[in-house]
Amino acid sequence: MSKLSIQPLADRVLVAPAAAETTTSSGIIIPDTAKEKPQKGTVVAVGPGTKDQPVTVKVGDQVLYGKYSGTELQHEGEDYLIMRESDLLAIV
Repeated sequence: MSKLSIQPLADRVLVAPAAAETTTSSGIIIPDTAKEKPQKGTVVAVGPGTKDQPVTVKVGDQVLYGKYSGTELQHEGEDYLIMRESDLLAIV
């Protein structure tokens, strides 16, 4: 991945969502209309944090987030989510 020109502000993080599952564990192919949004991704950029609350995640961390968390955006043909660090549920 090339150097991103997006720098999140304050306690926000930029996450590249993982690809949606295309088959079930038993091998059944999931059609596009039935696929769920992924809830896992990789942190690609981190803001500096706030004076009272420093950011605890770092670039490259695998994270879990809520199904409807963050704001979707596209940059140079790639899909990203930008959200507050408090919207992250866990580091995997």
